[in-house]
Amino acid sequence: MLVASAAERNKQPILEVLQHYIPPAGGTRQILEIASGTGQHIAHFAPHFPHVTWQPSDIDPVYIKSISAFITGKHLKNVLQPMVIDITKPIQKWANQNMKPESYDLILNSNMVHISPWETSLGLFKTAGYLLKPHGVLFMYGPFRIDGVLTPESNVHFDASLRSQNPTWGVRDICDLKQLAKQNDLVYEKMVDMPANNKCVIFRKI
Repeated sequence: MLVASAAERNKQPILEVLQHYIPPAGGTRQILEIASGTGQHIAHFAPHFPHVTWQPSDIDPVYIKSISAFITGKHLKNVLQPMVIDITKPIQKWANQNMKPESYDLILNSNMVHISPWETSLGLFKTAGYLLKPHGVLFMYGPFRIDGVLTPESNVHFDASLRSQNPTWGVRDICDLKQLAKQNDLVYEKMVDMPANNKCVIFRKI
C-alpha cells in the first residue's frame, strides 16, 4: 500500500464535506472515483457508507496495485476492484458492462485536473454527463483559480511550478469548468473552502 502524506492530511476534511452529498440508503447507490491515486481516500470513505458500492479507478498500474492492497488490507466489502480508466478516451473504450447511462449517484475526483492536460477535464465532465443520475453530483477537490484570480501566493507559485514541468498542466479556472459543466448537462452548485488553500467544488446533473 502506498501512502501519500497529503492524502492522509486531507482525507478527513474531504469526508466531512462529502457526507452532505452522498444519498442515504435505499435502492442502488453507486460512486465512481476517477483517479483514485494510492487508494487512501476511498479506503477512508467507504466504511462510513456501507450502503454504497464504490468503484475506484486510475490510469497508473502502480496505483492500481496500491488500491487493491488497500481493499484487501482493510477488508473493504463495499469497494470493487479498481478499473484502469483513461479519462481522455471515449467512455465506450473503458466502461464495463455495469456502467450504464445515468447509473451513478456521485463521481469523485481529487487532485487530478491541475496535474494533467486539459483533455482530462474534458473527459471528466463528459463522463459525469453520461454516467450521473439526474441530480447526481460531480464532487471535485483541489486548488482552483476563480474568475482569473489565483490566491494565495503559494498557489501562484504552485501553478508556475506545474507549468514549468509540463505546459499542459496548471490550476484550472472555475469559470472554464462551469462552461464544461454547461456543455454536459451539469450546473455549478457550490464551492467549499478547505485546508491548505484547496476547495471542494460541487456540480450537479440537471
